[in-house]
Amino acid sequence: MNDRYLAIVNPAAGGGRCGKLAPAALERLRSAALALEVRETRAPGEAAVLANCAYAEGYRNFIAVGGDGTGFEIINGLFPAAATDGRAALGFLPLGTGNSFLRDFSERGSDYAIEAILTRRRRPCDVIRLNHAGGSLYYINTLNIGFAADVATLTNRHLKRLGELGYLVGVLVSLARLRRRPFPLRADGERDDRRCLFLAFSNSKYTGGKMMIAPHAAIDSGNIEYVHWGPIGRMGLVRNLPKLFDGTHMKHKLASRRTAARIEFELKEPVDVVVDGEVLTLDVESLEVLPGALDVMV
Repeated sequence: MNDRYLAIVNPAAGGGRCGKLAPAALERLRSAALALEVRETRAPGEAAVLANCAYAEGYRNFIAVGGDGTGFEIINGLFPAAATDGRAALGFLPLGTGNSFLRDFSERGSDYAIEAILTRRRRPCDVIRLNHAGGSLYYINTLNIGFAADVATLTNRHLKRLGELGYLVGVLVSLARLRRRPFPLRADGERDDRRCLFLAFSNSKYTGGKMMIAPHAAIDSGNIEYVHWGPIGRMGLVRNLPKLFDGTHMKHKLASRRTAARIEFELKEPVDVVVDGEVLTLDVESLEVLPGALDVMV
C-alpha cells in the first residue's frame, strides 16, 4: 500500500474558483511535510477514473479538492473495490460551490479541513449504494427526488450560465409549476405512496450548501435518514423556505422522518434526482447502506 496522499483537483469547481485557490491550499499541506501528489481533472467524470486507477496502484488516502461533486466522483472511483479490497480514506479541501458534507462538522471550511488532514483525524462513514437499471452509484451526502431535483435539473440544463441568478430563476419556475406527486417505495418493507413535495434519503444533515434538509442524520448511524415533506402549497412553501436552512421545517405538520437500512422503489419510469450535488435522470431501484465503509478526514 502507498502511504502518500493523492489530491484530485477539479479546477473548474465553483466556477473556476477552485483552480485559483487550490495551489495555496495544497502548499499548506506540503509545507507541513504531508507526502502529497496532485492530479487535476479536465472533464466531468475524470475524478472517478483517477481515483479508480490510483486505488488499483495502492493509494488509500485521497483528498477531494473542489465541491461535493468532486467527492462524489472520487467515491464512485473507489467503490465497490474499497468495500472489499482495503479501506480508503477521504479528506476534503472545500473550494467548490456546495461543500455540504463538511458543514456537518464545521463552518470553518478549508482551515478545518486542512487541520483534519494534518492531524490524521478520521472517523468511519457509512456509504449508501444507489442501485439503478444501469448499475450502481455510491454517495455519502444525500439523494433528493421531487422539488429539489426539479429545480436542479431545470437550472443545470437551461440556466447554469446565469450562476446564482439561474438557480433563483429555477426556484421561481419550479414554484410556478409546483408538482406534488407520489414516488412509491418500501422503507424496510413498509410501503409509502403518499404524495409529496420532495423526498430526501440522507447520510448527512446538509445539502445545497447550507440547507439542513435532514437535521437528524448521522454519517455513522448505519441507516438512511428518510425525510418526506408532503404536498405543501405554494404560499406554504414560500413561508417555510427559510426553515430549510435550520432544520425547523421538520416541525411542519406535513413533514416526517424515519430511518431505514434499505429503500426499494416501485417507480414506473426514470426520474430526475440530485445525488451529492450531481443532477441525473435514473431508473432508480433501491438504496442500501454499507455501514462504516469509508474513513473520512473530519
